[in-house]
Amino acid sequence: MVSIETVLDAFGEHIILTYTALAIGVVLGIVMGIVSMKSRVLASLLIGLANIVQAVPSFAIVALVVPLLGIGFKPAVLAILLRTLLPIVRNTYTGLSLQDKFVIEAAEGLGLTEWQILYKIRLPNALPAIIGGIKFSAILANSIAILTAIIGAGGLGKLVFEGLASFNTDKILAGAIPAILLAIFIDVSFTLLERKIVPPHIR
Repeated sequence: MVSIETVLDAFGEHIILTYTALAIGVVLGIVMGIVSMKSRVLASLLIGLANIVQAVPSFAIVALVVPLLGIGFKPAVLAILLRTLLPIVRNTYTGLSLQDKFVIEAAEGLGLTEWQILYKIRLPNALPAIIGGIKFSAILANSIAILTAIIGAGGLGKLVFEGLASFNTDKILAGAIPAILLAIFIDVSFTLLERKIVPPHIR
């Protein structure tokens, strides 16, 4: 039997790991998406690199960060970050780029600067795509955080792997069930967030 304290400690570690990586990914991903919009060559380069990283299996990414940063929290964050960047970059770039050209032309005709158009028109209209990318990345981060237990990140993955190693079903479930519930919570909370902050005419 796994104690409540053990599960709560592991869950706390898992949350910190997942959301640290996600927060960094959101900032970098949105910035990269905005920068990509300025140049098709740069867009192809950044999204191409993100696609290459995305094509590498998650287990391999987790293993590859060990020679760079060793084991523990920091390499685990890097591994999760590398796997979660693509959806945010791609959705941000797509959302910002696929705008009504007549609206953009009208804004330019009114004298709005490029940054004003980005802030007042492009970003609000791109919100559904951006939030969708972040939601998918959050779900990915939650699942990959389980894998990072093999490089000493702790969290719920530690319980899962310890349970697998000792054929302890209680430990496996103690790690797996909270991770599943967290994935459901992420999906529902981001859906509600989108409904709250995105105007109905943009959805």
